[in-house]
Amino acid sequence: MFTGIVQATCEVVSIHKAAGLNTFEVAMTPKLTQGLVTGASVANNGVCLTVTKILNDKVFFDVMEETLALTNLGNTSVGDHVNIERSLTFGTEIGGHILSGHVHTQATVKAVSNTAEHYNIELQVDSKWMNYIFYKGFVGINGCSLTVGKVSDSGFMLHLIPETLKLTNLSQYKVGDKINIEIDSQTQVIVDTVERILAKKQLLNN
Repeated sequence: MFTGIVQATCEVVSIHKAAGLNTFEVAMTPKLTQGLVTGASVANNGVCLTVTKILNDKVFFDVMEETLALTNLGNTSVGDHVNIERSLTFGTEIGGHILSGHVHTQATVKAVSNTAEHYNIELQVDSKWMNYIFYKGFVGINGCSLTVGKVSDSGFMLHLIPETLKLTNLSQYKVGDKINIEIDSQTQVIVDTVERILAKKQLLNN
């Protein structure tokens, strides 16, 4: 489990491609690798990956074919930086919201507005996922817990503060790029439950 508070952006220094998976080698800081062990879970752009090897602050992850297809890790190249968060430790402050590291879908960057007053990103997603995305609600964006701005039938707006831009890789994204999306699980459960109840009542009334 994760909090959506990105700890660092780290460079992908190599990608070894094999049948059915890619092995990512990510350069981390000594602070991030302190106490990290093989088998631990680390979020890379919001995707929960298992550590397979640690070598001189280089951390290795095996990324399965399905994960490559369903997330933007499939478009990641050597030299790119990914958002990194280690697993949640109970007893410490939680500043974001609980994320599982299981990406639901990808959003396409529709527009970027960077002015002296603001930095806004407009995202477009499949309309079925907009049932779970609400104005002022939370959503995981490349593993970063963010508040939703204006919403439409096909997407939503993000209003990013300088601190978020400094600590994450979101400033690197341009129109047409793909960003990993994890919706809030509690919101999904509530919406799905209400829809089932309403559908059942409608069926009984017919």
